[in-house]
Amino acid sequence: MSVPKYDDLFNPLLTALHQLGGSASIPELEEKTADILKLSDADLDAPHRGNMSKFAYNLAWARTYLKRFGLIDNSVRGIWALNADGQRTKTVNKEEVRKKVQEEDRLARGKKEIQPEEDDPADDAWETEVLDTIKAIKPEAFERLSQRILRESGFVQVQVTGRSSDGGIDGRGVLKMGSILSFHVHFQCKRYKDTVSASVIRDFRGAMVGRADKGVIITTGTFTREAKLEALRDGAPPLDLVDGDELVQMLKKYRLGISVKEKVLEEIVVDKSWFLNF
Repeated sequence: MSVPKYDDLFNPLLTALHQLGGSASIPELEEKTADILKLSDADLDAPHRGNMSKFAYNLAWARTYLKRFGLIDNSVRGIWALNADGQRTKTVNKEEVRKKVQEEDRLARGKKEIQPEEDDPADDAWETEVLDTIKAIKPEAFERLSQRILRESGFVQVQVTGRSSDGGIDGRGVLKMGSILSFHVHFQCKRYKDTVSASVIRDFRGAMVGRADKGVIITTGTFTREAKLEALRDGAPPLDLVDGDELVQMLKKYRLGISVKEKVLEEIVVDKSWFLNF
């Protein structure tokens, strides 16, 4: 089947939240909703624009509409949850939801019916600007940027190996847990515009097995559904995946190349020159 429109996702999204216990992260919602609809990998990987798939984009709109309809809420940590009304609601009439939200828009803005392309809740311009800037830097610069991010995240002894013959391993480091436990981690950097496939996951795992406790793959793109499943496959060393969306949020969190001007509304400024210093 093709990717459902945003309003066709209202009820599958509600069902997903109920099945997940009333709350879930965005990745959990995407996976559960896709399972409910039995979407194929091709459906899930169909691109929209920027760093988002068409499915993720449409589901973001479905979340926004159900929130404005008064059934779900989201926290500052990005967790979406059913409120009291949502707990009592199993299905909705999509025309009723759409009509209510769009009528509010017409009254508030004096516009005609608002369509998703005109007011996008899932596409922040600053995130696209950051990713476009990173995609323009040299591969070795992206490796050093990843090294910096890992250090800011608590890794020590982080080294960039940069050896193309090392099975895709771009660097290594140590993650310390308290004063006793530590894990040796290998990482790979993929400055991709599109998706990272499961074969990349398998190749990287094969290169790191027996040499490290954990593996991390960092990309400016996205991971296919098959790649995400492969990263957590039973019987194989699990890998952590950092996609473009998570990457820019980490840069924002650690204020790396990004400054946040505190106003009534948050204003994010991207320092493109910062990324050119790697």
